[in-house]
Amino acid sequence: MDGAPSRVLHIRKLPGEVTETEVIALGLPFGKVTNILMLKGKNQAFLELATEEAAITMVNYYSAVTPHLRNQPIYIQYSNHKELKTDNTLNQRAQAVLQAVTAVQATNAPISGTTVSESAVTPAQSPVLRIIIDNMYYPVTLDVLHQIFSKFGAVLKIITFTKNNQFQALLQYGDPVNAQQAKLALDGQNIYNACCTLRIDFSKLVNLNVKYNNDKSRDYTRPDLPSGDGQPALDPAIAAAFAKETSLLGLPVAAVPGALSPLAIPNAAAAAAAAAAGRVGMPGVSAGGNTVLLVSNLNEEMVTPQSLFTLFGVYGDVQRVKILYNKKDSALIQMADGNQSQLAMSHLNGQKMYGKIIRVTLSKHQTVQLPREGLDDQGLTKDFGNSPLHRFKKPGSKNFQNIFPPSATLHLSNIPPSVAEEDLRTLFANTGGTVKAFKFFKEITRWHFFRCQQ
Repeated sequence: MDGAPSRVLHIRKLPGEVTETEVIALGLPFGKVTNILMLKGKNQAFLELATEEAAITMVNYYSAVTPHLRNQPIYIQYSNHKELKTDNTLNQRAQAVLQAVTAVQATNAPISGTTVSESAVTPAQSPVLRIIIDNMYYPVTLDVLHQIFSKFGAVLKIITFTKNNQFQALLQYGDPVNAQQAKLALDGQNIYNACCTLRIDFSKLVNLNVKYNNDKSRDYTRPDLPSGDGQPALDPAIAAAFAKETSLLGLPVAAVPGALSPLAIPNAAAAAAAAAAGRVGMPGVSAGGNTVLLVSNLNEEMVTPQSLFTLFGVYGDVQRVKILYNKKDSALIQMADGNQSQLAMSHLNGQKMYGKIIRVTLSKHQTVQLPREGLDDQGLTKDFGNSPLHRFKKPGSKNFQNIFPPSATLHLSNIPPSVAEEDLRTLFANTGGTVKAFKFFKEITRWHFFRCQQ
């Protein structure tokens, strides 16, 4: 985002019918909103937060996740103004809405010194949903939940856990309205065909304290959190408060064989692989969806089509890569299908590559064009359609079950028996990494190697 940090933010490209409440809701997850000025004739607004820190957190978050209002992308940047001076007589409606929202926000604010507030909030007002998965025939990952529930608004935090032998989750939106919309649309639906039924209700909790970003819990507003591998996902304070809740959920909803919900994957055979790969057959995200990703903020001195193929190939079969000629810190990457592009985007957006945090979004292009025959594009475009290194050519293969976010531990297979420990240490040390520990182990006839790096 351009400009020096300021607690006043400038919001552009707003839909014409957008309301003050919707604009204010953008800032609520990050702190108290103290003022707003709507410029509806220009499709713009100014939003003032209580602190510059809150504004910086908001800008950083929406740099990685493009905000949408009414299905239209909007743009947020720092304003030149350090505070917002408005004429209340001309801005009466916006001020009235702000006062009403602030009153609700004060009611919902966490009690100082605690991780969870159970203040006088009725469950229907909570932005936190309690989710139970019934008839869980296939695994449901945190990324699957994020993909499904993001359809109804920005998901801020998710905690998943097992309680009473049932897979459950707590999911927090920035606005209770989003939680209500998600509950109405998804309660009782099947994620996959005839199984993995969602039972959803409002939690009495109004704020989740996520300590670790891993495969069990995630705070999407805090990408800096540690992974905390091996630590329990559910904070003890949240667990204690959660245990006090009287469940408002009814008896388990039996999945009807053959029933096909709006979220379902059409056949059970494909569902096993799709579930493991984090795919979900939701409207607008299907195998026929956009396959091209736009990757920006690349290290243009280091990045190559081959390095992008290798990285994105962990999450799908990369077909083509094109580093932009006039903007070499950006590239287009074409995956085999829309599910793979969604999977790569959800795992790699905000990750560091060659020392720079990359941004991954869906491109407006439907395909990556190869250069015209005879035209030298300096090796910036590569076709990997026939690469023997594709991992996902066989439906239902074990590769679908081993898709995880980038981590400091690597798993190698097919290592020849003649390769010694020192060979592997040398190989990875030559890349500039520090090998902290590793383990050889034998499984049938294949050798595996784990490497941990600080």
